[in-house]
Amino acid sequence: MKKLDLAAGALVIVGALNWGLVALAEFDLVAALFGLDFGETNPVTRVVYGLVGISGAWLAARASSLLSDSSRSQRVTA
Repeated sequence: MKKLDLAAGALVIVGALNWGLVALAEFDLVAALFGLDFGETNPVTRVVYGLVGISGAWLAARASSLLSDSSRSQRVTA
């Protein structure tokens, strides 16, 4: 599960950075990486956006478990 959580976290960060760029600079990084203009999509970008969305849902569902694991490990090392 830890590898899946890390992969989901990385994708959520990519999504958050992309939305930040959209808001601040009207620049869609995912579209640009695949040679598209702002707001355009193709099957590949839709897969990326879909994976980001699934990752967000995964982390939201796992949030309480991940937070309790984190606080438990902090108590052990403290």
